[in-house]
Amino acid sequence: MPRSPRKTQRHSRAETSPPVAIESLRRRAGKVLSVLRTSETRTSTALKHSTPLELLIATILSAQCTDERVNLVTVSLFKKYTSATAFANANLRELEADIRSTGFFRAKAKNIVSCCRTLVERHHGMVPDSMEELVQLAGVGRKTANVVLGTVFHKSAGIVVDTHVKRVALRLGLTTETDPEKVELELMELIPNTSWIELGNFFIWHGRTFCNARRPKCTHCPLADHCPSADVFAVPASPK
Repeated sequence: MPRSPRKTQRHSRAETSPPVAIESLRRRAGKVLSVLRTSETRTSTALKHSTPLELLIATILSAQCTDERVNLVTVSLFKKYTSATAFANANLRELEADIRSTGFFRAKAKNIVSCCRTLVERHHGMVPDSMEELVQLAGVGRKTANVVLGTVFHKSAGIVVDTHVKRVALRLGLTTETDPEKVELELMELIPNTSWIELGNFFIWHGRTFCNARRPKCTHCPLADHCPSADVFAVPASPK
């Protein structure tokens, strides 16, 4: 008699890891949060915006681009396109030229127009305030949705995981994953949802300020005492 296909089931780390290991990681995550709360850290996104739509567009533009560059571009962009309808009706080639310096401008322009057409057709031109609706928009994944939900709607639906958050979480030993959605799930298991928004903002700030990709400033890092990677990346003092 042929075997039935084996059913696969997705398990969280809490279900597959020893309880002691999970509790140890939770304690470390708690200590990390405590230190970052007392540091001079950015507690909100660096993307300049005045409306939910502007933040949504700015976050789409921020993919593979610095926030500083996006902020330079959106100064004139948001004066030219003042509503979802304006973006939805934009000339694609003209919009590409407007955002060219952010990189991947063709894909971004196409996504922005498509996204805003959906906003006009399904949401009366307004940005929805749920993860389920946001991720259905062109160019919007969980990272972008979490930025919008946490910043303008103050909703903890998840944790923003960009390259900075992923790098910091890995170096702190809070995850072993590299896929952003898996990193997000593991971090969500370690801290209460009331801290999800601030954790993402803290880690982004920390990744830019201390824990950069090539030369992390471990000797000056406020998290060095809680980071298993500090000794690995610390630069030894030069002999006198």
